[in-house]
Amino acid sequence: MPIEIAVREARVRDRIDCTAVDVDALNQRFAGADASAILRAVIADGVVGKVALVSSFGTESAVLLDLVATVDRATLVLFLDTGKHFAETLAYRETLVAALGLTNVRVITPDAQAIRASDATGLRWSYDPDGCCALRKVAPLDHAMRGLDASITGRKAFQASTRSTLPIFERDGNRIKVNPLIQWSKADIDAHFTARDLPRHPLEAQGYASIGCAPCTSRIKPGEDPRAGRWRGWDKTECGIHSGDAPDPLPPGYEPAF
Repeated sequence: MPIEIAVREARVRDRIDCTAVDVDALNQRFAGADASAILRAVIADGVVGKVALVSSFGTESAVLLDLVATVDRATLVLFLDTGKHFAETLAYRETLVAALGLTNVRVITPDAQAIRASDATGLRWSYDPDGCCALRKVAPLDHAMRGLDASITGRKAFQASTRSTLPIFERDGNRIKVNPLIQWSKADIDAHFTARDLPRHPLEAQGYASIGCAPCTSRIKPGEDPRAGRWRGWDKTECGIHSGDAPDPLPPGYEPAF
């Protein structure tokens, strides 16, 4: 069954039961396609159903946000406000929203009851970064994604060895994850910033190449990959939102958003 027909039928069920065959078909169909073509198919043509862009509003985020805005400024954008972000990131988010004319940005926050129960001191990041990410990122995003069929990410192969073999489309539980920039190089990113005169994250000039929560983000050293400054000193390279390990059932206080 073609993926578009499967998506239409799934709308009746209000979910997509994504299979490996679906993902393989999408990767074959869009092999060699540029990011703009992929995004038009995903956003305008609905080839993967109801979709949201998940953005950190980090150092490279403006490129994907710009490409998405070119297709449809009303595309749903989810921003996970963990309560631990740099003030510069929050200000940059507002700068990009205004500059790109984004009209459907939703700020997702951790559930207050869950925070009181599991991180009342706000220091869980210092002794259990995986648990902190699960509480402040993974669970809230899983909450926000209930009722959606797919997400768009800004992951790129050059960012880290753990991302070097990612496909354009991948399974994310019963959903589909779309990585339209996976083959872009750092030079491609920089060229798009220049060509489109996009504003840069204010911390990039200070040596921050990949920016997450302030307590777990540091400047990178010469020769390090762009994500080396995340969770420095820990055996941890991802926050968990890309692992497919979101808690099910959700913690108390989280209910489906859509």
